[in-house]
Amino acid sequence: MIEKIAHIRERIRQAAISCGRDPEAIRLVAVTKTVLQEHIRQAIDAGLRIFGESYIQEAVTKIDTIADKEVSWHFIGHLQSNKAKIAVRCFDLIHSVDSLSLAEALNRQAERINKIQNILVQVNISRESTKSGTAVQEAIELVNAIRWMENLSVKGLMTIPPFFDQPEKVRPYFKALADLKNQIRKQSIPGNEMNELSMGMTGDFEVAIEEGSTLVRIGTAIFGERP
Repeated sequence: MIEKIAHIRERIRQAAISCGRDPEAIRLVAVTKTVLQEHIRQAIDAGLRIFGESYIQEAVTKIDTIADKEVSWHFIGHLQSNKAKIAVRCFDLIHSVDSLSLAEALNRQAERINKIQNILVQVNISRESTKSGTAVQEAIELVNAIRWMENLSVKGLMTIPPFFDQPEKVRPYFKALADLKNQIRKQSIPGNEMNELSMGMTGDFEVAIEEGSTLVRIGTAIFGERP
């Protein structure tokens, strides 16, 4: 695993350098859904510090068990409003806020524990019916609505593009998300930093970095194929 992680980090570094970016501006989120706790501990020992989970109940068990390690947990899966309380307790960054009702639920729960919850707005940039996320215009409206929620802080945007065997085909979707981020930033919405772009996975993260990704979500290249 150490060698795999080192290889991924080098690919991230090379991708950043190739487009004139600082490699330190890109963070690796190790996707650990269905990954055994012992393998997560191995990844921590290898130097990884950010882990992404997609299922609340599975994540809670891992987070509570690995509480002795100083790591950051991100939620990257579809989140239901009735799980907002658990999500706010467990995660430093929630990548997948895709509706006003979910944002309101997270804001309420964050207020109860006196926390400012960092979030990303998930955008269905490809308009696929099987994908979660807001439409582009709805994303702008959602970010504007969240400005009034004192316990939420929008850090940026996230997307999951269509799958292609050729990473280059994904580029237009990554570029569209980056363009949307810049469009929202120009509005100078209070409480909205809009610095982060969560995009890029094992098969296409280098293209995502070239288009501005700051958070790449990688599981298979580190932990192997899911069972």
